[in-house]
Amino acid sequence: MEFYTYTLPNGIRGIHRQVRGSVAHCALVIGAGSRDEHPGQYGLAHLTEHAFFKGTERRRAWQVNCRLENLGGELNAFTTKEDTTVHATTLRGDFAKAAELIADIAFRSTFPEREIEREKEVIADEINTYKDSPADMIYDTFEEMLFEGSELGHNILGRKAALMRYDGDAIRAFTARTHTTDRMVFSSIGNFSPGRAEAVALRYFGGHDASARGYERAVPPPVNPFEKTVTKHTHQTHCIIGGRAYGIDCPKRLPLALLVNMLGGPSANSLLNIEIREKHGLSYNIEATYTPYGDSGLAAIYFSSEHANEAQCIELIEKELHRLRTVPFTGRQLSMAKKQFIAQLAISSESNESYMLSAGKSLLTHGEVDTMEQVYAKIEALTAAQLTEAAEEVFTGMSRLIYR
Repeated sequence: MEFYTYTLPNGIRGIHRQVRGSVAHCALVIGAGSRDEHPGQYGLAHLTEHAFFKGTERRRAWQVNCRLENLGGELNAFTTKEDTTVHATTLRGDFAKAAELIADIAFRSTFPEREIEREKEVIADEINTYKDSPADMIYDTFEEMLFEGSELGHNILGRKAALMRYDGDAIRAFTARTHTTDRMVFSSIGNFSPGRAEAVALRYFGGHDASARGYERAVPPPVNPFEKTVTKHTHQTHCIIGGRAYGIDCPKRLPLALLVNMLGGPSANSLLNIEIREKHGLSYNIEATYTPYGDSGLAAIYFSSEHANEAQCIELIEKELHRLRTVPFTGRQLSMAKKQFIAQLAISSESNESYMLSAGKSLLTHGEVDTMEQVYAKIEALTAAQLTEAAEEVFTGMSRLIYR
């Protein structure tokens, strides 16, 4: 059995995979992110993630930060629009210490005001860094416009003016409402038995009171396609062409993922890289991405170029999208694309940490985790007609945002 799953008495679910090696990875995946913020709370989920490291009922901030580092391990966290994840890497023998520390900061953080005030300045600097990068900022601006009127329509970091208003009470109220045990998964991978993984999880996570989410996320309302150009006085043009896409539970998600990988994935032989960069030399950086959310998603193409090359890049991209909507892939093209996609997934699964995080997210979202063999089989079963259908549905009526 590739994965072992269990549920603690308070509703926290667990998943473990036993592998050879001296290193262990574990994470608490919490189904609460920036999408769960109320208006007037934007950036609070991200501040909460930072505040987790600022002291607990048992530890000062420096003790939290040194607990695993002194053992050669590491502790980290990240926030997305729908999740907050606290994860650790240690030697196998220190797995229980890592689990105890994650449980301590997830359930016993005190959010001291002095530490929070100091951390606000750190996040403000993070916001400034992001504003200095148009290649990063354009993604968030585009998503704000694409999901306007929705909780998905604001960036994760929030704005500095709002950030300065938050305090420990705001964080405590947010975590009480959103960090409920029915929306948590403890994921682990390492060279120890499933029984030991479950026993450690029960010891450190099982004693906390059960809690359940008292609200449902609202489905994003429709938004009309748009085209907008923003003057940023940048040295290059930055452009995103994209639109709404399938949610994470939609059966059409996999054909779209394969299609986007062929269109502008990480390989040098992606369709857009060959056409825009290799054949015409118009752009150093061009990529296609697909981000699924619980009930919606985003498919986008990004490129940067000299201002004079902007129009030709857009023309070539639109031409490629039209071809994908109207001309099915040949059997040979599809076979090669499947093999490439499967190989990429296989290589990425060699990272135990990434595999552990992915398994935790999958269990939280779907209630189950496919083995890699099951995923490969689903990819092999995809047809050219499914990819054409996805292209027609997602790559029609796309929006455009340009920074120049």
